[in-house]
Amino acid sequence: MQRNFFKAHPWHGIQIGKDMPNVVTSFIEIVSTDTVKYEIDKETGYLKIDRPQKFSNIVPALYGFVPQTYCGDGIAELAREKSGKTIECGDGDPLDILILSERTITHGDIICQAIPIGGIRMIDKGEADDKIIAVLKGDSMYGNWTDISDCPKAITDRLVHYFLTYKNIPGEEKVAVDIDEVYGRETAHEVILKSREDYRNIFG
Repeated sequence: MQRNFFKAHPWHGIQIGKDMPNVVTSFIEIVSTDTVKYEIDKETGYLKIDRPQKFSNIVPALYGFVPQTYCGDGIAELAREKSGKTIECGDGDPLDILILSERTITHGDIICQAIPIGGIRMIDKGEADDKIIAVLKGDSMYGNWTDISDCPKAITDRLVHYFLTYKNIPGEEKVAVDIDEVYGRETAHEVILKSREDYRNIFG
């Protein structure tokens, strides 16, 4: 019997899922109770400490990325087309995802199935840095949502506010992050598919 003795790289070794973009496999890096910002180490695939959370910026949903995606030229072109703004490039990372769940997930470094319902078009220092908004598949509270229109504005406002403020340090000049639009399911699917093209163009 053959066995896989090696852990799959979360970015390159985990499949996005045969039902994408309707349902996508997601790798969770951070949960709402984390007081440290974790992120994947691109070389080794291990979760690493990026920085301690010094202030009250707590991510309001499960936060991670969609495997085998990349925010490159295609994502930048799509963002320019949708926003009409000057966008130099994608941010060079896998596509970020926020996942809403009624149940408390106590730690990251896990994979789950998520249903994209929309997204946030964020432009950070001239780079396209989209955030897909999704619900946890099978979730009893949010699992039946199919589009961002099902999501109360108070929730989307909370997600937007986090990204508008999470890099700001009291007493220092505010970091300018442009939230261009909160978009729905159809555009979220476009973003996911375009990030798949960018991934294939870079990694084959």
